Amino acid sequence: MSYLEQKMPEGKVFKDPVHGLVHVGDQIIWDLIATSEFQRLRRIRQLGTTSLTFHGAEHSRFNHSLGVYEIVREILDITFAEDTFTPLERITALCAALLHDLGHGPFSHAFEKVFHTDHEEFTQSILTGNTEVRSVLLRGGREFPFLVASVINKTHPNQTLVKLISSQLDADRMDYLLRDAYYTGVSYGKFDLERILRVLRPSPDGNGVIIKESGMHAVEDYLMSRYQMYQQVYFHPVSRSGEVLLWKILDRAKSLYQAGYEFSVNPSQVLPFFEEDITLDEYLALDDSILMFYFSIWQNEKDKILSDLCNRFLTRRLLSYVDYEPSSDQDFYNQMKGLFEKAEVDPAYYLVIDYSSDLPYDLYKPGASTGKSPIQLLMRNGELHELSTESPIVESIGGKIRTDVKLYFPLDFIENGRIPAEIAKEIVTLIHKKEVQ
Repeated sequence: MSYLEQKMPEGKVFKDPVHGLVHVGDQIIWDLIATSEFQRLRRIRQLGTTSLTFHGAEHSRFNHSLGVYEIVREILDITFAEDTFTPLERITALCAALLHDLGHGPFSHAFEKVFHTDHEEFTQSILTGNTEVRSVLLRGGREFPFLVASVINKTHPNQTLVKLISSQLDADRMDYLLRDAYYTGVSYGKFDLERILRVLRPSPDGNGVIIKESGMHAVEDYLMSRYQMYQQVYFHPVSRSGEVLLWKILDRAKSLYQAGYEFSVNPSQVLPFFEEDITLDEYLALDDSILMFYFSIWQNEKDKILSDLCNRFLTRRLLSYVDYEPSSDQDFYNQMKGLFEKAEVDPAYYLVIDYSSDLPYDLYKPGASTGKSPIQLLMRNGELHELSTESPIVESIGGKIRTDVKLYFPLDFIENGRIPAEIAKEIVTLIHKKEVQ
């Protein structure tokens, strides 16, 4: 029996708050979970700064990765017919589901914005580089690491495997919506996963998955849950305020280093990122806890901007915000910028425009290169109909980008006298004028 076919003498389970139990019966899955690269995901939060708003959101990418694996396992082993995939395709998909988020760095999105890293590229490097994960995958054959990587980078010849993990209706999204809703304590992300899995089928053209017509309402609920989670949780302006602070802390530290500033404690583990010359080992050595350690040190730095930003993040003294419309609020921004400069408050760090946008359902349009594959309904007569042609709910949100823009600033500088009273009065008047418009 080959390693890829090897079963454990006794199956293992993980207790999970979302799925009840996560079942592991394949030896390779158990061995991958034990690798240092996968265990590192315990130290990477799934939702970054969201816990500043929803205090329960402390869960990790480790939790989520196990959840994605479990959904794919249920689809392959329970929902789909046994002969839908070959044994090699099955184990390839399970490994890809488990490992799809391996390359995420600490506080992923703000981190990537400053240091120009790409978690998807690092995921590929972990799968195919000198890592424990690759050494496990190699037991399945010299080409097996690249086969797993091809599912994650969407080049695998069987696109149904790819779309189980990355599509408009995939295990990744289904798990993070349910998991994030659970840990944030909201009801928006809840939908009937069991029903969706029961009506999921492989597409007859071998290019994804389809849904039986009888499951349309469950998919509508899933898409609306996704829309609500983005509006109410992922794009929550308070969470984004924390994200802005994080972004500016890293930006300031990098700028100081490049200007020759001497830190009180040598930030050895982030120096490669300041220099943007990062090895895989250096990347894997960094996690949320290490960044938080440096923030705690930097709040005592002589540089007042870095010190203040770190203290704000650690003590949750977040930036305030107003709605901002780029097409009509440029004069407002310029006036605010001028007043901040007059008060000797650097607008590069304390007057920040932040954009968020989401496409709840990316309706495929023939000929459009940016369109994603649509969700197809299998009708009773055997025909396939694109979801929005049958669902008025989905039609109403299809292809419509929801964008929200905020302007963040330190209101407490105005209230505590950090900004001189005369200038503070002008800023308050300007903000009030904008808010009542």
